[in-house]
Amino acid sequence: MAQKPEEDDKVRLDKWLWAARFYKTRALAKAAIESGKVHCRGERCKPSKEPRIGDELQIRVGLEERTVLVKALSVVRRGAPEAQALYAETEQSIAKRENAAALRKSGAMGIISEGKPTKKQRRQLHQFHESGAED
Repeated sequence: MAQKPEEDDKVRLDKWLWAARFYKTRALAKAAIESGKVHCRGERCKPSKEPRIGDELQIRVGLEERTVLVKALSVVRRGAPEAQALYAETEQSIAKRENAAALRKSGAMGIISEGKPTKKQRRQLHQFHESGAED
């Protein structure tokens, strides 16, 4: 009995990341791996690396960093529910992501500008700068 391609034992890491819907294209997955945004078992890897069931991957996409365990292999990109069946995210990773999202939402990670200063605020800034220049 011949194996189906989605149950193939040998699949490239970039292709698996694409099939698991972490990246929109294989080219983006390959670029992420080459730039060090994907680690397999705690080490940098190459796009041609063959992930195995049970491997732990650290994947950074944008501001989010996930730690996932490989549950299944696939070379075919399917719908989101089927793609989510390929991996399981660790509890620590979920908690860390939710905490980071809450910090971003509250504005604690960066300065949030309220926009352009009003005329009154500009006058106050000019007065402040002028008083500092005289000293």
